[in-house]
Amino acid sequence: MSDMTVDEAMEAYGPSEITADDLLVIDDSNFTEQNVAIVTGAGNGIGRATALALAQNGLTVVGTNIDEEGLSAVKDDAKELGAPGTIVPVAGNLTDDDLERIVDEAATHGNVRYLANIAGIQHVGPIESFPTEKYDLMQSILQRTPIFLTKHCLPQFRDNEDSGGVVANMCSVHGHIVTRDKVAYNTCKFGLRGFTQSLAAEGDGDVRAFSVSTADVKTAMVAKQLSATADRRNMTVDEVVEKVMLERTRVKNMMEPYEVANLFVMDFSEHSSHLNGGDMTHEGGMSLTY
Repeated sequence: MSDMTVDEAMEAYGPSEITADDLLVIDDSNFTEQNVAIVTGAGNGIGRATALALAQNGLTVVGTNIDEEGLSAVKDDAKELGAPGTIVPVAGNLTDDDLERIVDEAATHGNVRYLANIAGIQHVGPIESFPTEKYDLMQSILQRTPIFLTKHCLPQFRDNEDSGGVVANMCSVHGHIVTRDKVAYNTCKFGLRGFTQSLAAEGDGDVRAFSVSTADVKTAMVAKQLSATADRRNMTVDEVVEKVMLERTRVKNMMEPYEVANLFVMDFSEHSSHLNGGDMTHEGGMSLTY
């Protein structure tokens, strides 16, 4: 019953263009070009916005993605914004042995201090017909990659003068409450919160970890699933947005990617030193009210 193509859904519910005024800038002694932030999924969506926001705060950002053209465009975007930091594109496949190489290359550009695990994919379908290969791919990108990228970052963190580092994991409201037809995504996001807490337990206070949980954000990944969800629920795309995505929230609009990026900036900073193992929920009250 979907009444929109993917392109039409992107036009109606995709992200706005990011301006310098949209990005939070914080005075932090560690936000310098000598310190490196690795951002996965940096070629688009929340990853792109986070790479731009961290570069706007003066960091050297190693942006990784399988999409080399997307990474190149983000580097150009940072220059157009006049960002004092630099985005260094490092293409890589997060499902294979590229993870250690990405971290090693990041270390050639400065002191690796921040890791933002943001890359994600989605598949909509019921459990009884959910493709095994699709589950395995999602589990690899959404859970395995954050764990093993962190594994490779930990020695780099401990080589820093203060043995410090921060890992941020892009979780979801679906790591707290779930919706039907997204069994892999729901399961992986619940697990990602467990990994975040495990890292905090082992970080000895020097290495912090946190996760960020939002409701639906205006990204290409969300826009592209609207038609499939509309077909599954016998709704129009607008009805999916109104009755599925926003019905339970008290804030009746989807977040922009740059709004999520600003959360990463704040929570990476020295102003969030007591955020360790916690999950920051910014989902309009979806999981907290009824």
